[in-house]
Amino acid sequence: MKGTITIRTEGSTPRARLLRRYWAVVAAMVALAGTAVLPGAAGTYHDLPSYTMTVGAAAAGSGPLGIPGTWNLKLDSEFSGPSLNTSIWQTGWFGSGVTSPANTEEEDCYSPANVTFPGDGTMHLSVTAAQSTCGGNTYPYTGSMITTNPDDGRASGGYQFTYGVVEALVYVPPSASSTIANWPAVWADGQIWPADGEDDILEGLRGSACFHFNHASSSGSEVNSGACVTGNLSGWHTFAVNWEKGSVTYYYDGTQVGQITTGVTSDPMYLILDNTIGTSGGPIVTPSDFQVSYVKVWQQS
Repeated sequence: MKGTITIRTEGSTPRARLLRRYWAVVAAMVALAGTAVLPGAAGTYHDLPSYTMTVGAAAAGSGPLGIPGTWNLKLDSEFSGPSLNTSIWQTGWFGSGVTSPANTEEEDCYSPANVTFPGDGTMHLSVTAAQSTCGGNTYPYTGSMITTNPDDGRASGGYQFTYGVVEALVYVPPSASSTIANWPAVWADGQIWPADGEDDILEGLRGSACFHFNHASSSGSEVNSGACVTGNLSGWHTFAVNWEKGSVTYYYDGTQVGQITTGVTSDPMYLILDNTIGTSGGPIVTPSDFQVSYVKVWQQS
């Protein structure tokens, strides 16, 4: 059998809630058998009104969605457990505890208290309307960040890579106007910015889902190349980039949305996910959660 099946279990009755839990278990079992299982609507992964199962497709771990090639899985971060895997990830931006933001436009500090695992099979990166203080500055909000940077003060661990595909399955927080709320992002960065590059795989800019690659010009200033995708990309989606020598190609839900071929670095990069508020972000919604199901990195065989 091969094809796509969508199971719908809408409603708030006890029977509907039981069906949602039942199909969550079925979806997990089918995924183990070699089938792609994707959330069918906004919500927590294990309490959705529908599941879409593509029967006969490759399992999620065998390769990135919609990107041809023969792949080896190099990093498989599943955020279904009770806590952060600190051998790979840590909270904050170059520091422990509450840290300063990565961008001067942001209006919050990053707090490890806003990185939570409430038991729904995902990690929540929260933005709250709680005042925060960091680096001698006080902000009206509190955000969250995790990173794999092996060179940000940690004693050991972390992760960085050169070339390959990064793919993340995330729930992007919506606003009342059916756009992306706040300033969530999935990105990668080099050790010397901007000379070693910055790859913004997903960035919620002014309510839109955007991709950009930043690099240094001959004079050392930042050059930003990329675009935003039309339509509402809040809710559950996969966001990916295929980083090759001289190019980065972006895929949203398995469909190519853009490619950049200038200024692409060959230096190692590490991974970052954050949920923040700032002048470049979308409508402010607090509290709101940027949920992460997984982050994977593949490289060609």
